[in-house]
Amino acid sequence: MNAIKKLLMLALFMVPAVALANEGVALDKAHYDIHDQASLQRGAKYFVNYCLNCHSASYMRYNRLHDIGLTDDQIKANLLFAGEKVGETMDTALNKKEAKSFFGATPPDLTVIARSRGADWLYTYLRGFYKDDTRPTGWNNVAFDKVGMPHVLWQLQGVQELEVEKHGEHETHKLVLVKPGTMKPAEYDAMVGDLVNYLVWMGEPVQTKRVTIGIFVLVFLGLFFVVAYYLKKEFWKDVH
Repeated sequence: MNAIKKLLMLALFMVPAVALANEGVALDKAHYDIHDQASLQRGAKYFVNYCLNCHSASYMRYNRLHDIGLTDDQIKANLLFAGEKVGETMDTALNKKEAKSFFGATPPDLTVIARSRGADWLYTYLRGFYKDDTRPTGWNNVAFDKVGMPHVLWQLQGVQELEVEKHGEHETHKLVLVKPGTMKPAEYDAMVGDLVNYLVWMGEPVQTKRVTIGIFVLVFLGLFFVVAYYLKKEFWKDVH
């Protein structure tokens, strides 16, 4: 009972923290499936083409992409552009000091960003950029106010503006697409979904194997419990 009480108290303390982290931001639901290799392969392509220019994934090696169905030849032909080797980590060539002077802060490593931020936050963030001339980069974000990162996907998504509607003392914010991009909104959302799917997978590439092993372990323990129960009855039948 004491252990249960402690768990309940811990949950009560965590709820306000989660609410505070998401205060004022209605996160959109990210629909991802780390078993969808086609989606993961598309996400890896988007990540290398649009994210890896500034952000690194220094705890991830290119050859780990074998797990999502890519061969060494496919990785070399489609994902290596600066002479990297398949066994190397996904590092960026951008100098950290220069990056800090450009953006005001060093772009974070994205290897485990999905584990720290969550898939829904990433999905909302990547779809939530809007034009803001008061910012140094000309962009702001509904999920990350005063963000230092420019909207690198704006040519695909287009340009959005933030409309603020006042209802008495309350305000509602709405993003409006004022200049279409090369992708239709549904196509852009699908692209972001693939990218988020890849980021979720990259945060823990072994999670599918871990779940499979966990299921086998639970099945084994269940069968072993039955054997142990009847063995115990056999050993103790004369004692009782």
